Amino acid sequence: MSVETVQVVSPFDEPKKLVPGAWIAFFATAWLGVWMAQLTPIQLLLPTQIEAKLHSTDWVDNVVAFGIVSGIAGVFALIAFPLTGALSDRTTSRFGRRRPWIAAGAVIFAAGLLLLGAQTTIVGIGVFWSVSLTGFCVLSAALTAVISDQVPVEQRGTVSSWISAPQAIGTILGLMLVVLLGLSVFVGYALVAVLVIVLAVPFLVWVPDARLDPSARPPLTFRSMVAGFWISPARYPDFGWTLLSRILANFGNAFGTALLLQFLQYGLKRQDATGDLLLLSLVYLVFVVIASIVAGRLSDRLGRRKAFVFVSSGLQAVAALLLAFVPEFSVAMVAAGILGIGYGCFLSIDQALATQVLPDAHTRGKDLGIMNIATAVPQAFAPLIGAFVVAALAGFQGLFVLSAAAALLGALAVLPIRSVR
Repeated sequence: MSVETVQVVSPFDEPKKLVPGAWIAFFATAWLGVWMAQLTPIQLLLPTQIEAKLHSTDWVDNVVAFGIVSGIAGVFALIAFPLTGALSDRTTSRFGRRRPWIAAGAVIFAAGLLLLGAQTTIVGIGVFWSVSLTGFCVLSAALTAVISDQVPVEQRGTVSSWISAPQAIGTILGLMLVVLLGLSVFVGYALVAVLVIVLAVPFLVWVPDARLDPSARPPLTFRSMVAGFWISPARYPDFGWTLLSRILANFGNAFGTALLLQFLQYGLKRQDATGDLLLLSLVYLVFVVIASIVAGRLSDRLGRRKAFVFVSSGLQAVAALLLAFVPEFSVAMVAAGILGIGYGCFLSIDQALATQVLPDAHTRGKDLGIMNIATAVPQAFAPLIGAFVVAALAGFQGLFVLSAAAALLGALAVLPIRSVR
């Protein structure tokens, strides 16, 4: 089926017609570029670049510096996600509401990465990683909003799985390209910068986007925009519970994975910690892909979301507790598989759940932008918080117990939701 056969409904109507396979393929391809460009720097390029400029032999110093850079960029994400969503909700371009922001986000993201690769100071790295992450937020906020615009509820689990599966594939593919090709830091940044644009082009060119008539555009003032960033949990409790669950579950995952290399090096005393990390990542990512695709389809078929989110968060907690109380590499392999199943299921189903608890069809982009904060901010702040927990409080065992506690609380937070089964 051609993508052009997609039903482009009125911007504020609920979509009813299933999107075809070509639409999903272009959507997944765009997300593959997004995740390669975001996660390859986080996992490899950015820590390597910071360590080279810091000249410290203490891993805690390196992680803290990385955490500070990530945390500063995370502040920009707090603003960029909902702001982009709010502006795209009001965009009246002849190309549609979301496509201009997808294009702009890809360009900002790529430009930020290219400039980041050329930096020789920690300040410069912090500035241009913030620019890069802002581009990521603009791009991913617009792409996420397309789900609510064009995908019917009974297909959102399946489509959302094609956000999470490319995340897993993009992580390992980006790392393998940089490591196996022996690329320098600058060339690695340049490669993922080019890929984020190239892989977004098919979606931009071939997927239609409804145009908003200027007469239907909601009024925009600074006061109304700022006020719109607050969604009362008392008035919209299901939105509040979903947001809380997403924040906690993502912190649980981030605490469990952010310092995994250091855990292998200094906790398990592994000789080839980098090789072990790649092996654990492969196990984790294989299960993420399988779980996200299978769970997404099954959730659509059963018409249920909450049970999947609850179980997936619980599995993440089990994996973290294994790492905390049985610190052996063989157990870490098992934990990687369990964590992959839990997080893969969570990624696809929680995204579908989020699209079903939005307060207002007129502000889908802004509201999903607020939801997306719960994904980006834990990734940004977990390294800094994790380094403090390990170095100053409770060691790696305490970090993994904290990871399990956050994931369990995330599972419990989904139970009070009433409007979605």
